[in-house]
Amino acid sequence: MTFTVPPELEAELNELVTHYPQKRSASLMFLHAIQEHFGHISPEAVDYIARKLDLKPINVWELVTFYPMFRQHPAGRFQFKVCRTLSCALGGSHKLYHHLCEKFGLDPHQHGLQTTADGRFSVEFVECLASCGTAPVMMCNEEFHQGVSNEKADSIIAQCPSK
Repeated sequence: MTFTVPPELEAELNELVTHYPQKRSASLMFLHAIQEHFGHISPEAVDYIARKLDLKPINVWELVTFYPMFRQHPAGRFQFKVCRTLSCALGGSHKLYHHLCEKFGLDPHQHGLQTTADGRFSVEFVECLASCGTAPVMMCNEEFHQGVSNEKADSIIAQCPSK
């Protein structure tokens, strides 16, 4: 598979490097830009970033696998992130996660990002979404939701356009 970066993105990445005293310091910004453009970080993208920043691919993989905001696989059009940390777990986030998985026909016992066959929805259990007092919390794409019940989740899903 050939990995090709469009000229506009290549120019953006070349500009990013100039903002840092060492090339490697631009690693996270490269990852964000690549994921924003392609939707995820592929093995080919890791190799590309490593070459551009004079790194070994493992140096890039360490970042991709450490930070939860980076995806190694394409996500659905609507990405549901459910907080799983203690406050949210006590507030019912496990029940909410299971509800979403069942609604979308996904396995509530599987770890990591899961996406529906049609590519419309993704569900993922994530670490703290920083609203412990309003548990359980979740995000749908960049929209934050507090005190999410199964019914509230169904209402949010109903607002996701089908096209």
